[in-house]
Amino acid sequence: MVIDLKNMEEKAELLKVIAHPIRLCIVRGLWKNGGCNVTHMQCCLDVPQSTVSQHLGKLRQAGVIEGERNGLEITYKLKDERVKSILACLFGEEELENNQEEK
Repeated sequence: MVIDLKNMEEKAELLKVIAHPIRLCIVRGLWKNGGCNVTHMQCCLDVPQSTVSQHLGKLRQAGVIEGERNGLEITYKLKDERVKSILACLFGEEELENNQEEK
């Protein structure tokens, strides 16, 4: 069995970038809501805006998210389909349960 080390390194980097608790919370929120701005994220996370911006920069640099500017506001959304699949594995059952409780 031959292992494609470069492929494994790319996947490991993707996992590393979303492994931080704040970044995981950000991508989960974007996955659930379809997108949002920094102010909304800051309120949900209860961390300073500068902290949110630093984490968004890392996610953007890794190609996980993208931002769409509308005037002064930037709305972020998930860009990487692999991350959506990972989030579905991590939180899919939890989200289904929460949706059923809300009904």
